[in-house]
Amino acid sequence: MAIRRPAEVFPPGDFLREELEERGWTQTDLAEILDRPARVVNEIIAGKRTITPETARGLGAAFGSTPEYWMNLESAYQLWRTDGDGGNEIARRARLYEIAPINDLIRRGWIERTKSVDVLEQQVLDFLEMEKLDDEPFFLPHAARKATPYSNEWTPAERAWFFRARHLARSIEVRPFTQAAFDRAIVQLRAIRDDASFAGQIPAILAEAGIRFLIVQVLPGTRIDGACFWLDDTPVIVLSIRFDRIDNFWFVLFHALGHVVAGDGKERPILDRDLEKVFEADTRPESEPTADDFAIRNLVPMGELETFMRQVRPFYSRARVEAFAHHTQIHPGIIVGQLHHLGEIPYANLRKLLLPVRETATTSAMTDGWGASPSIRMAG
Repeated sequence: MAIRRPAEVFPPGDFLREELEERGWTQTDLAEILDRPARVVNEIIAGKRTITPETARGLGAAFGSTPEYWMNLESAYQLWRTDGDGGNEIARRARLYEIAPINDLIRRGWIERTKSVDVLEQQVLDFLEMEKLDDEPFFLPHAARKATPYSNEWTPAERAWFFRARHLARSIEVRPFTQAAFDRAIVQLRAIRDDASFAGQIPAILAEAGIRFLIVQVLPGTRIDGACFWLDDTPVIVLSIRFDRIDNFWFVLFHALGHVVAGDGKERPILDRDLEKVFEADTRPESEPTADDFAIRNLVPMGELETFMRQVRPFYSRARVEAFAHHTQIHPGIIVGQLHHLGEIPYANLRKLLLPVRETATTSAMTDGWGASPSIRMAG
């Protein structure tokens, strides 16, 4: 039975007809043997009626076989009838959902909703820059269910976020990147650290330095703070503004700039997750604490901050923090962020100084998220 697989082509009624011919029985004879209406036997033979468990038991008893034989014929035939290429389509669709968060991509407008698996597959292939479904997506050899902050494995959602940023970055025009232009940009950025409303100037400053800058809201289930990668000879910085606070925004930005100046992200993109989390030094790649140091050096003059902490500790009032911020020409929220990170004050203290910046930052930056979804041409 299993080897012959007759139901792939023939309905069970064909085998029933053969059994009747072998015995010289008519359909009426079998109906009387089964104590069933002749119409039932006729419809089974004609393929218009399925074999029920009750009928299977009767046929097994009548022909000296088993009920399972007739039920297996019926099941295999029905599977063949309803399957067609459906099994393959289901497998393809499952593979697509495995490598990409399809519903999130549709919800964000990154691909279009479709009932056609062919159209869906082509959209995902284009989005992930793949030639065919069995390929591994662009230099990312693994798709982990759970990624550690500095793991080489990216989840499907992280991978999708990166590729959206990659597609968008191609449409941003900037000047050629040079070290001199980078150094000038750092000076300009340091000059606007004191006012949250100046965040809108950042895209233009970085574009002059030859750095593509954009903001992409994270997908559910991810903890991405930012990314650094290169398109040819041009660095790209992506922020997620996962935490809409001035201290986090500026730290993630300068952390990414630390990657740029070190040339990180050229061979493999840097995906920064959980930058506010404290890690043991030996658990992180060397590039990460180096980028942290670059960020801290350019955000807050550590010598002056240490002097301030020695003089004020533990009486950190808002007035004292604002006075120090005014003296150093740095926004007080950035000072508070460092005091939180260093454990000088509890995270619940002085949080009113941690102003939001997303609304200002996204007014001039290429942005995807929070209702904005730029229209771009997919790679393919």
